Amino acid sequence: MKLAKNIPFFDVSTTNEALLTQKCVSNVCKRNWYILGEEVSNFETEFGAYNGALHCVSVANGTDALTLALKAVGARQSDKVVLVANAGFYGSTAVHAVGAEPVYCDVSHVSRNMDPTELGKILENIQAAAVIVTHLYGQASDIESIVALCTANNVPLIEDCAQSHGAIVGDKRVGSFGSVGCFSFYPTKNLGGIGDGGAVITNDDTVAQKLRQLRQYGWDGKYNVAVHGGQNSRLDEIQAAILRKKLPRLDTWNQERRHVAQTYTSALSPLVVCPTVTDESVAHLYVIQTEHRDGLKASLASAGIATDIHYPIPDHHQPAYSSSAVLPHTEELAKSCLSLPCYPGMPVEHVERVIDHIREYFSNL
Repeated sequence: MKLAKNIPFFDVSTTNEALLTQKCVSNVCKRNWYILGEEVSNFETEFGAYNGALHCVSVANGTDALTLALKAVGARQSDKVVLVANAGFYGSTAVHAVGAEPVYCDVSHVSRNMDPTELGKILENIQAAAVIVTHLYGQASDIESIVALCTANNVPLIEDCAQSHGAIVGDKRVGSFGSVGCFSFYPTKNLGGIGDGGAVITNDDTVAQKLRQLRQYGWDGKYNVAVHGGQNSRLDEIQAAILRKKLPRLDTWNQERRHVAQTYTSALSPLVVCPTVTDESVAHLYVIQTEHRDGLKASLASAGIATDIHYPIPDHHQPAYSSSAVLPHTEELAKSCLSLPCYPGMPVEHVERVIDHIREYFSNL
């Protein structure tokens, strides 16, 4: 196989080319049923079972999943919701969408996920309507400690699993620990469609019923709006059909991601701060840290190697919103993090080329 001169940050063709997407689409078109049909129903059953959840309610995208989850657990105008500030403002968008106030918690400098010690301090001082914990970069958070804190303080826990499809802690998948688990099926996700999509999983019958109403105008029957705050947020049949085809391949793709990530860590750990890649992680992103981030990024770009920064501006520093939060680990990460190409099907030669270029860059400093 002839390799491209440039190395992309992500290549969706690797996961899409092996799928019978045209058959998926044609089957839906033949039925002439495009919204909340059998593909959606079957995907919800299959994705719920995969995650060990009684209910799966699909929605239009991952941000809607978080927004509707907040509404379903009772978060309202002026309530306080605790979350991290290093996850791209997606959770913050949902908090603002329901009129609540974000209260930012710093992250661990090792895991880059929510620091349970910091969360404990916050919950001692405020009455929170919910906590959103993000399993960032495909690394599970310290979820058992966070569950214990939320349980002790009687606070609903929402898991943001948009970057962690399939990640495991003990014998459970992320998303099944809290009150609800929220997922995105954006095309670059570990389980991605060919457009937007999202889902919420839960073991709570009441929450599931409210989610189903909220995603369709708040109806309890056609044209009868019984629940406040409803909206139009539905996964379409074509996306559901494609996700059903991809779901059985998810664990294999996650293993391929892990292999790339482990190769990076073995080679680069003497030069940069590398993530610890365990069998429980799913390596959605491979994020290093270095004080030479900007120079390294420019050098890689000049060699045709794409990188990205996840994320350059913490939520509490976004210009559209003001916050007085002091989050030293979050701010350090924003200044030093760099994401390297890491995806299923990434050619070995491309991985080696990234490693070789980084080694060369540091040897010339």
